Amino acid sequence: MERKEKEIFVGEMKDRLNRAKATFLVDYQGLRVEAINKLRKELKDIGNEFQVVKNRLMKLACQDTETESLKEYFEGPCALAITYDDIVAPAKILVDFSKDNKKLDIKVGQMSGKTMDLEGIKRLAGLPGRDELLSQVLSAMQEVPTSLVRVLNGLLVNFLNVLKAIETTKENGKAKEQ
Repeated sequence: MERKEKEIFVGEMKDRLNRAKATFLVDYQGLRVEAINKLRKELKDIGNEFQVVKNRLMKLACQDTETESLKEYFEGPCALAITYDDIVAPAKILVDFSKDNKKLDIKVGQMSGKTMDLEGIKRLAGLPGRDELLSQVLSAMQEVPTSLVRVLNGLLVNFLNVLKAIETTKENGKAKEQ
């Protein structure tokens, strides 16, 4: 890669890192190409990127971005998983993939500039995903109007029962007078 190509690459990578909500740094040494391609495809299917980058270029690209907090970990063969939307889904994919492929070593991650170690990434992977959380919120929002209708219906039924009791009492009172 010539100097001009490197400058363009660093600029494009910096732009992607500025848009990223989170990044995860992994050591892929020893993984077969097929395994890396499978991981890359899984991440791409959910709108994320997985890129192997020279450490020197990564250190330049991450300057003045939230990923700069990972700068000290750019040693040895590294690949970067970049997420732009759902932070939980790529963490789940990486953790699950590392269970099946022992050679994939999750080094560290960052979210909003805060560094996460492997345990933090595993805890993040254990959270419900964005779609699951949205369905839970939607379910809760639908439950509120339903509950309100039940309460109002119960009040109306009770009110009608009271009116019926008053009517019955008045009819019994008139029957006794006659």
